[in-house]
Amino acid sequence: MWTGISGAPICRVDPGVVAMRRSAVMLGVLIVSFAGSADARNRQDTVPTPIMEASPALAPFQHVRFCLRYPSECKSNPADNDRIDLNADNAELLKRVNRDVNATIVSTVKRHGPEFGDSWTIAPSMGDCNDYAVTKRHELLRSGLPARALRLSAVKTSSGMGHLVLVVATTKGDLVLDNLTEAVVPWQRTDYRWLKIQSARDARFWFKIRASGPSA
Repeated sequence: MWTGISGAPICRVDPGVVAMRRSAVMLGVLIVSFAGSADARNRQDTVPTPIMEASPALAPFQHVRFCLRYPSECKSNPADNDRIDLNADNAELLKRVNRDVNATIVSTVKRHGPEFGDSWTIAPSMGDCNDYAVTKRHELLRSGLPARALRLSAVKTSSGMGHLVLVVATTKGDLVLDNLTEAVVPWQRTDYRWLKIQSARDARFWFKIRASGPSA
């Protein structure tokens, strides 16, 4: 469900989506096979198609407010890499941050209506998908990963609900950290409709996503 002039995601717990996300836990072995498998090291794999930007899009209004509140979270260094090496350490870091943040924040429904009373918050005790996503990005930034490789993305679930996830661009493809599952999976393996994504060049700006992936 989407409200407000910005199209900001309103995260509501969808039991059907949660069940599907839990079933995706088994796909977490992809991370192990990407980073630790001898077979993966001994063959030259083709990097999966990354998320492609289309035309510029309005940033979610709550993200604008978030950048005013947390300016250091919305800085980009042009010298940074726009992808991380998906080695064993980084693969474990992504899984750990996704798991720990999901376990730490208690899921709740927040109101992002015309009054904009609830804002995106880092590490609240209770929060929605927006808070999970920005907290994971914050923790990965603190761990030394480059901001350009860590991009918030607005999607719609298979039931049509607005949702926010964190996309991590890696040498083995774009991976998704999601509060609906502990598994870290390639973006193509989700059942989401991909709408827009934070710019890699400037974290304050957003782009529509080119319809060449799952949303096509």
